[in-house]
Amino acid sequence: MLYAIIGEDAPGSLPKRQVTRPAHLARLTQLQQVGRLILAGPFPAIDSPDPGPAGFSGSLIVADFPSLEAAQAWADSDPYVTGGVYDKVAVKPFKKVFPT
Repeated sequence: MLYAIIGEDAPGSLPKRQVTRPAHLARLTQLQQVGRLILAGPFPAIDSPDPGPAGFSGSLIVADFPSLEAAQAWADSDPYVTGGVYDKVAVKPFKKVFPT
């Protein structure tokens, strides 16, 4: 089943995000390589594809996991969680409707 992982950045987390980004992307690449990653990306803190020093307000990951518990465990061990980038993380079942 698909799950949405919604991370909300902690205030002032851009330096931590920059340091932990390679490890975060490596985990996403692993999901992609086994065909489980649907989409992933950050929420710019301002209305710009490159927010510069404004940074990001969080991220969205939609991926296939065998259970809510597995999705939560994966999210809990993400470098953005362990590295203090995310202040809060929500993991929710997700039903893809479009595109078909």
